[in-house]
Amino acid sequence: MAALLTGYRAESPLVLGLPRGGVPVAYEVARTLGAPLDVWVVRKVGAPGHEELGLGAVAEGGVLFLDRGMMRSLGYSETAVMREAEREADEVTARVARFRGSHPAPELEGRTLLLVDDGVATGGTMRAAIGALRARRPGKIVLAVPVGAVESLESLRAEVDDLVCVYPAEFMMAVGEFYDDFRQTSDEEVRELLARAWGERPEASRAGAEREGGYTWWT
Repeated sequence: MAALLTGYRAESPLVLGLPRGGVPVAYEVARTLGAPLDVWVVRKVGAPGHEELGLGAVAEGGVLFLDRGMMRSLGYSETAVMREAEREADEVTARVARFRGSHPAPELEGRTLLLVDDGVATGGTMRAAIGALRARRPGKIVLAVPVGAVESLESLRAEVDDLVCVYPAEFMMAVGEFYDDFRQTSDEEVRELLARAWGERPEASRAGAEREGGYTWWT
């Protein structure tokens, strides 16, 4: 995938990985391009009592995406789903502190951003990430994934400046079915890869940074 992004090297891009699984992919992209690496934290918002069923996502920067059509069809109230969103927002804050430690958040305004994940299935988490990044007024957002569901990729294409996918899949149940080894990436692995990219030693986890108030709605 990194070979498909070499044309952006001249734009001095910033590579952003979605933790956890997107960070090992983003690390290799950043290493190939000689570009800086950081994370952009997003959490799926699950259905109350059925957390594996994604109804939306909340991203670093306070952006919340909810699939209201699915919520209505399955009979979930916005009040109940918002309670799940609040919990995930707290986890986003905790993970930002855990992964970055004392490392400053990246400057995004005017920059070319290569937004990388290990794949796109429904696209909800990626949509929240893109919405949060747009609020930072970057020069360009390029979505890059090894594999993605064609329908989801097409729905995201209008929201980014470019989209790179090695293997667009017509039929996809889950991203993991396209990997020989899809073991879960740990927090420690994410921290280690970031530390390598930043030329630092991994720091101990810190208590959460202050959470930004309110949400930016993305529907």
